[in-house]
Amino acid sequence: MNTESYRALYLGGSGEIVEKKSRFIATLLPVGSEEEALSFIEQTKKKYWDAKHNCSAYVIGRDNEPARCSDDGEPPRTAGRPMLDILLAEGIHNAAVVVTRYFGGVLLGAGGLVRAYQAAVKEGLAHCTVIEKHFGRRLVIRTDYGGIGKLQYIAAQEGISILSSEYADAVTVTLFVSPREEELLTRRFTEATAGRAVITPGESAWYSIQNGELLLFED
Repeated sequence: MNTESYRALYLGGSGEIVEKKSRFIATLLPVGSEEEALSFIEQTKKKYWDAKHNCSAYVIGRDNEPARCSDDGEPPRTAGRPMLDILLAEGIHNAAVVVTRYFGGVLLGAGGLVRAYQAAVKEGLAHCTVIEKHFGRRLVIRTDYGGIGKLQYIAAQEGISILSSEYADAVTVTLFVSPREEELLTRRFTEATAGRAVITPGESAWYSIQNGELLLFED
């Protein structure tokens, strides 16, 4: 996988489909460990204690290790594995999903079950927030007023978000950039200002920018 970015579940949610009178309710939650995933699955089973099946799947970490699933009484590989396949196909990490089935009295067959459980996961994901996490470093750039326009132009060209700007006797700008962006931005901005700008690297972390807000993560 890309070692500089990955997709992760940020806000959980739920969605429901009905297939031949059977209800399939998908509930998803961000999880950071197998213990969190198992606790979430157990809590969901208690919530839907009267359902015929509570099938589950989860993926933990950037390398999807561990990745587990359960058919919870459905025919083998008709529920848990198809659910897990959706998470893997979407490239979503640190996520757990339970699909609760209330049997409607009509058998769906193996193929029908696979399609229904996968459709339920997709419907649940449609009500979640998935973010792109990037690995990068905070840069604090101090420049004169003649350089700020050049920095803004270069950042816009490279799709880099400027998180804050402070205007005093000079302009101080804060960004969070990937290793590739850091090298490129440093080179281009140093050339554009003939080396007059002062670029100070800060801490490195996994981050995401949502609606202009910087979110930092441990991994």
